[in-house]
Amino acid sequence: MRDIATSDRRDTATDDRVDLDWRPALARSVMFRHDRVRGADLLLLPERVVVLRGAAGSIVKLCDGERDVAAIVAELARRHPDAPVDAEVPAFLRQLRAEGWLR
Repeated sequence: MRDIATSDRRDTATDDRVDLDWRPALARSVMFRHDRVRGADLLLLPERVVVLRGAAGSIVKLCDGERDVAAIVAELARRHPDAPVDAEVPAFLRQLRAEGWLR
């Protein structure tokens, strides 16, 4: 997961904010896998593998198209009460969408 410094509430072409009603899901060309040998979560893309570090895998696992960003943040805040998930998770999801890995 990249360092994330900003967050907000909506997403537009000229804005870095993310809509809390957005229901993120993996893009059709992306698959989530856990590599037992490496002990790491991965995103498998055409001709590319992305290794998810830290909490990134647990965030991506919640991107099932059913939960909206607010529900993902709430679940992660419940699991990690001292972590700044309300600021970091929407920004992280925005970055994954910008890469084309989430829809």
